[in-house]
Amino acid sequence: MAERLILCIGTKKGLFIAESTKTRRKFELRGPFRPGVGVYSALIDQRGAKPTIFASSCCPFFGMKILRSTDLGQTFKETKSAPAFPKDDGRALANIWSLEPGSGKRDLLCGVEPASLFRSNDGGNSWELVPGISNHEHARQWHPGNGGLCMHTIVREGNRVHLGISTGGHYLSEDGGKTFNASNNGVSAGFVPDPYPEFGQCVHKIATHPDAPGRLYMQNHGGWEDRPGIGVLRSDDHGHTWRSIAAGLPSDFGFPIVVHPHDPDTVYVVPLDPATRTCPDNRPAVWRSRNGGDKWQRLSKGFPKKESYFTILRDAMTIDHLKSPSLYFGTTTGQLWIGRESGDQWDCLFDSLPPINCVKVAVV
Repeated sequence: MAERLILCIGTKKGLFIAESTKTRRKFELRGPFRPGVGVYSALIDQRGAKPTIFASSCCPFFGMKILRSTDLGQTFKETKSAPAFPKDDGRALANIWSLEPGSGKRDLLCGVEPASLFRSNDGGNSWELVPGISNHEHARQWHPGNGGLCMHTIVREGNRVHLGISTGGHYLSEDGGKTFNASNNGVSAGFVPDPYPEFGQCVHKIATHPDAPGRLYMQNHGGWEDRPGIGVLRSDDHGHTWRSIAAGLPSDFGFPIVVHPHDPDTVYVVPLDPATRTCPDNRPAVWRSRNGGDKWQRLSKGFPKKESYFTILRDAMTIDHLKSPSLYFGTTTGQLWIGRESGDQWDCLFDSLPPINCVKVAVV
């Protein structure tokens, strides 16, 4: 069977699947699956003989579910259970924000709201709380931000596990996820009197690259006039220390950050106006750096020239791994865009989907 490109598009009103050949000329859309229910996270797991797609299904009335497909998104069924706090814990599951592969062949990691981490060792049929972070001494001191108290980012880097928590900050495990420590040296919080607290930062997204051990990029909650440059950061020591790479951007506020699959020095962000959460001057653009954040280039070919009020959420931008990769992002106004030739040319694939929460891509 020829390779196919699969896009998982999680929206406010269900999950959509878009499929294409490697040419990416035409995409066929199917769905919604679980119509009317918010999907905030998805995973295309390619570790087994056949790819498996997982997606959250978060209904405030009927509870949180994990959907699973073993036929490339033709059909979905619920796993036997979803993450849940113990009855005597005092916390109740409000949302599922992240799904990532664990260390074993069937292991999964799941970040939820209120900020906690769960693990499954059987492909999502059963779940257990990861106590090293979920019951961390800081956990009951984290406070919700505007988007809630969510564990939205899980990055595995060998035996290290990086977590992004809003508003808890960056937490690092160096023993495979048994214990975690706040690791926010150089990460500022513009909304509290202490500019560099031990924890409590509003991290928006963290990204890494397998060919650059120790290199991490972070989109933090920037946009503060009295503390410029705190929103886009880089670490070269596995997240122990961070430094700003925001110089040259029109705003250091934003949500997603994505690394080129073949070049760890090439990184993409979408700067937003902190007050409106739209692109500065209402002119959509993605910004690319080819040297690890030292210099930035504006990419806007194909976007509307003005009066477009794009908001791109933290998990709504991704990039495929083809030889000449394309980027994809979805907006809260329902457009799905493709950035061909590594973002040099942008086209709108779909223009009237429900508000888009997350976008994931894989070549299968």
